[in-house]
Amino acid sequence: MREEYTTLTDEPSADQLIKVPAARVALSTSSVYPETTSSAFELARRLGYDGVELMVGIDSVAADVDAVEKLRDYHGVPVLSVHAPCLLITQRVWGSDPWAKLRRSCEAAIQLDADVVVVHPPFRWQREYAKGFVEGVRALREETGVAICVENMYPWRTPGGELKAYMPGWDPTELDYDELTLDFSHASTSSQTSLDLAISWGDRLRHIHLTDGTGSIKDEHLVPGRGDQNAGQVLEYLAERDFAGHVVLEINSRKSETRAQREADLAESLAFARLHLAAPVRPAYAVDGGGVASAL
Repeated sequence: MREEYTTLTDEPSADQLIKVPAARVALSTSSVYPETTSSAFELARRLGYDGVELMVGIDSVAADVDAVEKLRDYHGVPVLSVHAPCLLITQRVWGSDPWAKLRRSCEAAIQLDADVVVVHPPFRWQREYAKGFVEGVRALREETGVAICVENMYPWRTPGGELKAYMPGWDPTELDYDELTLDFSHASTSSQTSLDLAISWGDRLRHIHLTDGTGSIKDEHLVPGRGDQNAGQVLEYLAERDFAGHVVLEINSRKSETRAQREADLAESLAFARLHLAAPVRPAYAVDGGGVASAL
């Protein structure tokens, strides 16, 4: 761990200085399930998150944008991003037309003053939607001004082999998307490395789903730091590059035996994000071993 200052008045040495990027840390409303969207706002405020990501359809309130707006105002917790209802369990939320659902997600983001919509690539049975997906996402982004960040997914593995569940594909790396969401658990499930993806995507990386996994065929969404994705190292890499997107905690807390355990996991995850979203700075006035000042 980095050294801490012994007192508030200590003068830090050059190797102790850190910078913290403009990225804000948010709580996905799905992280408190089976508790409610209302609980997510309350916990985000009490634990000190910078905002929430609304998972549309996780409960009935989450699909009522006016109700969510009231929760936002009551708790004083901003909505930073909206996750479109594109999960298998939310296929009927806001109708069955995927383009209409994505457009409505952008409209919800505008109403809630969020600047990002997260969407998964189409399922392979959504052939018409998938056919023009890359171009359609770009057109809708230009029309609405809302960043539509396509999320990395993973292959579905069965006893008979790998199932191609997504079109044009589960890995957005080689596809012509302008803005992307990196989900650490999905990277683990697909036997990828989040740091490699972050480096490969460069400026296209706009949004983070902070979680973890152990390489299981199940999408685990573990507390960050409890899996194989070196989540802290990825956050430090982003901090070094002044990442200004959102870092959203998206864990599976359904197995928490008590409310206290869920809160503890959410608090630990926030502390993890704050700790690692910092990078050492070598200031211009720093002096190297030979006594010569060196610049950044």
